[in-house]
Amino acid sequence: MNLLERFLVRGTVEYAGVAAGRIRRVRIACRPLSWTPGQHVRLHLGGLRGPRRTYSVWDLDGRAMELRMLDHGGDGPGARWARTVRPGEQVLFGRPEGGFITRPAPYHLFVGEETATAAFGPMMAALAPSATVHGLVEVDTENDRLPLPREVCWRFRHGAPAASSHTLPAALRELDLPGRPGVAYVAGEARTVQAVREHLVNDRGWPRRSVVTKPFWTPGRTGME
Repeated sequence: MNLLERFLVRGTVEYAGVAAGRIRRVRIACRPLSWTPGQHVRLHLGGLRGPRRTYSVWDLDGRAMELRMLDHGGDGPGARWARTVRPGEQVLFGRPEGGFITRPAPYHLFVGEETATAAFGPMMAALAPSATVHGLVEVDTENDRLPLPREVCWRFRHGAPAASSHTLPAALRELDLPGRPGVAYVAGEARTVQAVREHLVNDRGWPRRSVVTKPFWTPGRTGME
C-alpha cells in the first residue's frame, strides 16, 4: 500500500441524481471501508490539489458509498460539483471520520435543517428499534424533505434564510420533550446551531455534554458554502 492509498481512497461515480427537491444523491464505487453512521468524508474536488469539501456519508455497503448533499444554487466548488458530477468520473477522498455519532441516551433529539438530514438519516437508522427519537427539521419547502427512517416534525421557511434562523429555535421551544435531558444532535448552519444549543442548555437546563453539535456551513466561510 503506497502513501496515497494509506490516507486517501479512489472511487468512481456510479450514479448522480436527485434524492429529494434540491438534495442530490451521489453513489461512488470504492473499496471496503469502515464507517460509523454520522461520520463524513472529505472529497478532493478536481484531484489531489483541488479544493476539499466535506460530505456526510449516507450509506457504505462494502462496495460503494452513498452521499447526500444540498444544491443551494451557489457557485462555489462544492455546489458546482454536486450539480455537475456525472457517472464515470473519478474521485479522491479521505476515509470516513468524525465524532458526530449517536451515543447511549434515555432518548435522542435531532435538530437541524436540510444539510443536517444527510447525517441524521443514517444515525437514526443505526439506533435500536426500541430507542425513543424526537426530531425537528427545518427545510425551505415540502419538496426538500429527505426521507428519514424515523418520524420528525417538519418546519418550512418558504424563502426565509436558513442562516441565523429564528424559526427553528422558536419551534424547538414549543416541542414537547421529556422532563429529563436526553442526548441532542444539532447540525446545520453554525449560528443556528449555536442558538439551538443555547436554548437547550440555558432554557431547558441540559448539560453541555448532552448537546452534540456539528456546524456544516455559515455564510462567507470558505469551504462551508
